[in-house]
Amino acid sequence: MEVGAHLTTVATQGEADIVVSLLRANGIRCAERAAEVGNIGSPGLGGWREIVVAEDQLEAARELIEEQPPS
Repeated sequence: MEVGAHLTTVATQGEADIVVSLLRANGIRCAERAAEVGNIGSPGLGGWREIVVAEDQLEAARELIEEQPPS
């Protein structure tokens, strides 16, 4: 998956790993990458990670993380 639809942004790599694992376990194509936060424009500041999913699976991914948010 080269380009994905933004699903969420999480504060740590650990949270990103949990979300990505949950999505993949449910058959949703996804990836995570360093997030740009604030007006600084520097990716990865503070460990923030962006979770992206396949465009056609965005709604299913949203429903899944609403049911089981990362802790």
